[in-house]
Amino acid sequence: MPRFTRDELMAALDHYTKVVEVCSSTGDWAPFADLFTEDVHYIEHAYGEMHGREAVREWIVGVMKPFPHMRFPHTWVALDEDNGAIVTEIRNVLDHPTEPGREFGFPNVTRLVYAGDNLFSSEEDVYNPSRDAPRAIGEWLKVGGVMLSEPPTMKHS
Repeated sequence: MPRFTRDELMAALDHYTKVVEVCSSTGDWAPFADLFTEDVHYIEHAYGEMHGREAVREWIVGVMKPFPHMRFPHTWVALDEDNGAIVTEIRNVLDHPTEPGREFGFPNVTRLVYAGDNLFSSEEDVYNPSRDAPRAIGEWLKVGGVMLSEPPTMKHS
């Protein structure tokens, strides 16, 4: 018998997506951490591993400070009901500052492990921002995008 049904996993992903959209809209990324269990294990291939909700909160607020309105739409989803896992491609997107509908971005693959009650016990983001981010962010800056602070240093580049 599956650990979680397809409907439960999709509802959890929908909740996750809505919270991320609100964070992007408001520029306040602290609520992102509330998507996770107190003992979450978060693996971020560029910034390292985090253990615990408050470590995720500290990291996400800092890493999003230069780009508080970056969006993260997903393009596809695969579900593993037996393990409560969701794998999805998420695009890191910066909107053009003056031309609606034009965007700059790069993909990553995210694996979430659902714990129930709209909380995730694990997230792993797999991508290469050292390769992909300079192009996307550079193009965004050239057309008038403005970073609100210097980006944090990546642990793994």
